[in-house]
Amino acid sequence: MNKFIAVFFLVLAGCATAPAGGLERIETIVVIYAENRSFDHLYGLFPGANGIAEATDEQKTQLDHDGTALPHLPPVFTPEGKPDERFPEQLPNGPFRIDAPPLNRRWDELLPSPVHAYYQNRAQINGGRNNLFVAITNVGGWVMGYFDGSRMKLWKWAQDYTLADHFFMAAFGGSYLNHQWLICACTPRFPDAPPIMRARLDEKGNLAKAQGSPSAVLKGPAQPLDDAVSPDGYTVNTVQPPYQPSGIPPAPGGSLDFADPSRYPLPPQKGKTIGDTLSAKGVSWAWYAGGWNAATADGRRDPKEKRAVIYAREGSFRFQPHHQPFNYFERFAPGTAERARHLKDYEDLVADIDKGTLPQVVFYKPTGRLNQHPSYTDLAQGDAHLDDLLHRLKSSRQWPKMAVIVTYDENGGYWDHAPPPSGPGWSDRWGPGTRVPALIVSPFAKRGF
Repeated sequence: MNKFIAVFFLVLAGCATAPAGGLERIETIVVIYAENRSFDHLYGLFPGANGIAEATDEQKTQLDHDGTALPHLPPVFTPEGKPDERFPEQLPNGPFRIDAPPLNRRWDELLPSPVHAYYQNRAQINGGRNNLFVAITNVGGWVMGYFDGSRMKLWKWAQDYTLADHFFMAAFGGSYLNHQWLICACTPRFPDAPPIMRARLDEKGNLAKAQGSPSAVLKGPAQPLDDAVSPDGYTVNTVQPPYQPSGIPPAPGGSLDFADPSRYPLPPQKGKTIGDTLSAKGVSWAWYAGGWNAATADGRRDPKEKRAVIYAREGSFRFQPHHQPFNYFERFAPGTAERARHLKDYEDLVADIDKGTLPQVVFYKPTGRLNQHPSYTDLAQGDAHLDDLLHRLKSSRQWPKMAVIVTYDENGGYWDHAPPPSGPGWSDRWGPGTRVPALIVSPFAKRGF
């Protein structure tokens, strides 16, 4: 995924000397980063795309832990590991429509969130066969569900412009790691992480399971001994930023700008980011985040006060601090000129669009309520929000020389049939992971493709 986006960044970095007539005509790049949906989950029925109809029987048929084909899908499990009474207990082994009988669920309601973590995603892909999604998840058969996405407003944008159907999340796993890979193509290290934060692996390098973990997925979801840090010190799952806004409040009596170090936030990172590269080439850029100003103020509360924005399940923001990758890096620490220059709020994005003053490279992260993440929000609100934003961008005076990439950080644990690229030069320990949607919206995009 990052290779694709990097093409545009490199064009901008070298546009001063490039000949006219190619990609160098693009003067503004906007990357919109939504949440947790696989390609087949939203666009598996898109006409002409490599969708569910192209999946092989091997890719659709899910296996149990012992490698045998399941006679049917297991129930949809609750967080407590019990069958969820809202859903049928037995569905045929394969993908199924969420918004059709017998489920008839709506895309504007809160629905289960499959586990989306590093070791699980790597195991689910199973060498490109994609047949262990059900066995490895926490929600049973739910991972095989998909929508008829034609009701989405974004579907129309995909019809009018370009829908990429061979676009994969950069890293295995979840949002934290894929946000890091978006900006630094790296997996941050935490060599001093305590043992309690480290995943436990078996002799094959897979997650070890807790005593009493079900031997078959029809008996219940597996109970892996997972955590945020690999045994050799890489942060493969969510850790909290060292600066506010963070999921860790300030230390009692300490600076309100910092997370309490005794609760093990990730130490400030010193590595190079795409922001550093762009700045070094004289390319203007900014990371705009929904709820950034409100979350920053919320994070600076006295640690005894209850928070109202960060990880709040209610309200207009539902802000997720692990979706703010630059906030993990020392160069963008509170009080620095780099932070003030480059880390901005959604309201700043709206103002810059309307004034025609967007920087050359724009990253936009919707706040939790609008990012389409399962369980704490729905699909409909984010779809309407992104549609509105695309219309606003198209009305901007910068539109004639703009390219917009709308994509998803990762698959959210949902099944997709397409094997990720593999082999030398394509894959390594970190990824790529499961296929995700990507829309290219631009005057230069090949329309209806």
